[in-house]
Amino acid sequence: MADPKGFMTTPRQDWPRRPVEERVRDWDEVYVPGALLPIITEQADRCMDCGVPFCHEACPLGNLIPEWNDLVSREGWRQAADRLHATNNFPEFTGRLCPAPCEAGCVLAINQPAVTIKNVEVAVADRAWELGFTPPRPPDRLSGRTVAVIGSGPTGLAAAQQLTRAGHTVAVYEKDDRLGGLMRYGIPEFKMEKRHLERRIEQMRAEGTKFRTSTAVGRDVGAAELRTRYDAVVIATGATAWRELDVPGRELAGVQQAMEYLPWANRVCEGERTVSPMSAAGKHVVIVGGGDTGADCLGTAVREGAASVTQLDIYAQPGHERDEDAEPWPTYPKIYRLSAAHEEARDLVTAPAADADARLFAASTLRFTGDEHGHVRSLHLVEVDAARRPVAGTERTLPADLVLLALGFSGPDRGDGLVEQLGLEMEPRGTVARDAGFGTNVPGVFAAGDAARGQSLIVWAIAEGRAVAAAVDRYLTGSSQLPAPIGPYDRPMTA
Repeated sequence: MADPKGFMTTPRQDWPRRPVEERVRDWDEVYVPGALLPIITEQADRCMDCGVPFCHEACPLGNLIPEWNDLVSREGWRQAADRLHATNNFPEFTGRLCPAPCEAGCVLAINQPAVTIKNVEVAVADRAWELGFTPPRPPDRLSGRTVAVIGSGPTGLAAAQQLTRAGHTVAVYEKDDRLGGLMRYGIPEFKMEKRHLERRIEQMRAEGTKFRTSTAVGRDVGAAELRTRYDAVVIATGATAWRELDVPGRELAGVQQAMEYLPWANRVCEGERTVSPMSAAGKHVVIVGGGDTGADCLGTAVREGAASVTQLDIYAQPGHERDEDAEPWPTYPKIYRLSAAHEEARDLVTAPAADADARLFAASTLRFTGDEHGHVRSLHLVEVDAARRPVAGTERTLPADLVLLALGFSGPDRGDGLVEQLGLEMEPRGTVARDAGFGTNVPGVFAAGDAARGQSLIVWAIAEGRAVAAAVDRYLTGSSQLPAPIGPYDRPMTA
């Protein structure tokens, strides 16, 4: 603890965002370049180095937060990078994309603004790359064992990197033409520029990990065949089976799933196309779903030049303060948060009828209606109470040329045939069943990440990747020195 009074003398200061009018004209990250480093040492000084650091418990990776806060406050960047990478393969991803449950668990957050843990993390990660503290770490010798990892999202990449560094020969199979899973085609460029992803993939290649893109296991290569070719298989395909909205008019053209819409915008940023075939330009857009995916659609539609954008959230508008009875510290509270996309929508007034920023809260979709050509033109909604029951007399209509369904995901997509070809047992909720050692009912086949846990946060995905790597290493060699930060049945802290 560099400054025992830092939390009393230094106010919280977040990484400033670029002006809204400037950033919505491009796809660059929303933060002011270079503005974090001048403020971060004092922000790290606010950490109290608690005797019982609940931020550790709130983070499934078990990040050594007080340790690297102290090192950053003294500008010990190399040591801070070492401590950060000891528990997290990809801190530049989590520092940009994680909603920071660690900050909700910060002891300072009991009665003051929490330490800017997420900002410190990304500062250390970026500084480590700038100063050359993240060289490839190939193994000293190979084990002679082979592992196939199916899926190149954060779980698959973390598992592959851990197993490669342990000496196993690892091949990652990805059905898309580029690596990264939802980080590539789901997360917009303005939240994380893909150069960060490319840099890690090149590091992994240099360490010896092999990648097979445009290869859907179950379709392009048989799943059972893959099992016979490798000593172990890790299923890390994610939860890509999207939830549907069963209301009249769902069949109308222009009613799309969010993950049909977002990849096109990312492909435009990759230079594959000049304009997305689903562009929101000039359209009235309604997003059904109040989560992060909906916010990603919101920021994307604003940048594409939508005529209006409204986001529907079935839950009531949360308050600005934690409900200590329902969600006591150190759990992650449901409070009103203003993402960069919502800030943009608020300032640009993209949804004049919204309750706040672009959002209509406690709103449930009744039906869609279209024109004579079968294209959606309006969305009919109704207000609901806390039990999601319609409130009489509150029905209203919004213009809608493009409707994006962002209702979450239920489990892995079954379309490729992987589950059936391997004969995997499934949970009733649609995820892959596994035992306490991450193993499926098929010997040598393991499941991790959203495919088995269900839709979750990127920190849980990376933690799952690290933990399943330890399980696979133990299966192949009889023991393992790899860390296993979580078990398959661990869950976030709740009241």
